[in-house]
Amino acid sequence: MPHIGGVVRAAQNWIGGNSYNPCSAAFVPPPPESLEALLNDLLDYVNGDDHPALVQAAIAHAQFETIHPFADGNGRTGRALIHVILRRRGLAPRFVPPISLVLATWASDYIAGLTAFRHVGAPDSAARSTGASSWLRTFATAASRSCSDAEAYATKIEALDARWREQLGRVRANSAVELLLDVLPGVPVITVESAAQLIGRSEMRTGDAVNRLEAAGVLRQRNIGKQRYRVFEAADVVELFTGLERALASPTGNTATAPPTRRVPGRAK
Repeated sequence: MPHIGGVVRAAQNWIGGNSYNPCSAAFVPPPPESLEALLNDLLDYVNGDDHPALVQAAIAHAQFETIHPFADGNGRTGRALIHVILRRRGLAPRFVPPISLVLATWASDYIAGLTAFRHVGAPDSAARSTGASSWLRTFATAASRSCSDAEAYATKIEALDARWREQLGRVRANSAVELLLDVLPGVPVITVESAAQLIGRSEMRTGDAVNRLEAAGVLRQRNIGKQRYRVFEAADVVELFTGLERALASPTGNTATAPPTRRVPGRAK
């Protein structure tokens, strides 16, 4: 719903239950009149550095989901907030660790962690400390799992790059072919025009490089059309990335028996 995207809600919302009232809801966020102060407080925290980056990302995500300031899109925004913080703090400036996908897979632990974090009571109580620790432990474990799986993925990409270069034979340094080999793991679907923009070469040179990569089996054409409108895919990269998603979507990391990715329940009403 684009008209309400990013707009702070003016009405009460809730998670779970039915669309008519929050009586049977799993969670009822703060009322609209409290949102401005809560969001300002959250922004102050996000812009600071009182805690280590991973702790800050975990607390900011949990607090945002607790405030639930939008009528729709809170989950997506809260997940994006994790990576904004990790990038701003320099912990993950060049990649996006798939923490949110792991949390979505661990749906029960994720919801239990958020629920424990939302302790109502004295701020210095033992129960509040225990609840916060429970959430931080869940988040840190998900971060560790995402990093280990991403590292394994990076190792497979390096092996794939070596195989591509073997298939191609001699590749001249800084040539259009080499530049394409460098960008394909991050952009596995290209046209000659988009590839030329990515590597900063002319469409003619890029087209020659694409043809060479296709002949070597690195790329394959995905559509049937005129020369100018051809779309190419690095199928090996897509397969590896799909395998990473399957692994992350499995509690055990078993890609052979991994279930499909499950969405965390809790759409705002």
